[in-house]
Amino acid sequence: MASLSSALPHPLAALGERLSAQPASWLVTGSAGFIGSHLVETLLGWGQTVVGVDNFATGHRRNLDEVRSLVSREQWRRHRFIEADICDLGACREACREVDFVLHQAALGSVPRSLANPVATNAANVDGFLNMLVAARDAGVKRFVYAASSSTYGDHQALPKVEAHIGRPLSPYAVTKLVNELYAEVFARCYAFPSIGLRYFNVFGARQDPEGAYAAVIPRWTRAMLLGEEVTIHGDGETSRDFCFVDNAVQANLLAATIDDAAALNQVYNVAVDDRTSLNRLFELLRDELAEFRPDLRAVRPVYGDFRPGDVRHSQADIAKARRLLGYLPSHRLEAGIRAAMPWYVSQFAVVEGAS
Repeated sequence: MASLSSALPHPLAALGERLSAQPASWLVTGSAGFIGSHLVETLLGWGQTVVGVDNFATGHRRNLDEVRSLVSREQWRRHRFIEADICDLGACREACREVDFVLHQAALGSVPRSLANPVATNAANVDGFLNMLVAARDAGVKRFVYAASSSTYGDHQALPKVEAHIGRPLSPYAVTKLVNELYAEVFARCYAFPSIGLRYFNVFGARQDPEGAYAAVIPRWTRAMLLGEEVTIHGDGETSRDFCFVDNAVQANLLAATIDDAAALNQVYNVAVDDRTSLNRLFELLRDELAEFRPDLRAVRPVYGDFRPGDVRHSQADIAKARRLLGYLPSHRLEAGIRAAMPWYVSQFAVVEGAS
């Protein structure tokens, strides 16, 4: 399979050339996860030294195996993996040793998971986050970039979402992500420790886990259609989201880590495409793209269930701030991202049409 990160999006082309000429050391937490493994792949492809940390609570060894197959042997030798939990401060200190940049992706995601187990969510997302901040600060890391979340907007109704205006959290997960932003702000004020938070909006792409009760909608539906299983839409299908292809998230992380403008630091940014797609429309896009591989899927129809507690009805991001201060320019809108990602899912869950 060809690397989905091999064709660098426009804003990253010059950055990739510059970093290739000036290698640095990077720490990616959650490196065996979805976004983390794409960051590792891109950085290794640029000749960077990468330390990865994951406890495999939600990440998978197969993601790192896939990255290894997509980079050269020489590039892979620049990778060191630490199996550890970010709730272990000692492990965080070890991981941050001699590191220039931290890309902190490790977390327990999912609103439903947080409602079912708020204690575990808080431990990973708050205690673990604070451990990483302390370890990175004490190690003299140049920049700390962390995965924030669009869930922080909570019950704020206005669209599109603008970074300066948030509402009340609607789930324990949203609380933890808001606390991350508050801690980062306090560390900037009290310790002059530079960080940037990225509020992801429904990131999707290859290697996103379709398994389990808390799987994101795109991989879950894609897998279900390919395996002939029922696709359930929660609510009436008019709930809408700003779906963001993983290459856009990779771009935002690397721009945030290397931006020189002091005005861009100690800020949070929306990472999305400034668009809104209903779940009904998303289902049609996925089905139609998969039908290019499996024509029998054109007849598939969804079923409808109850709305999920804690879910936001509509979400759309204003990305003007990220454009202005980071130079962020999404390389893929939803349709292009689906087109790029579907071959990977087909390769993982291929079922021959008409097979019994």
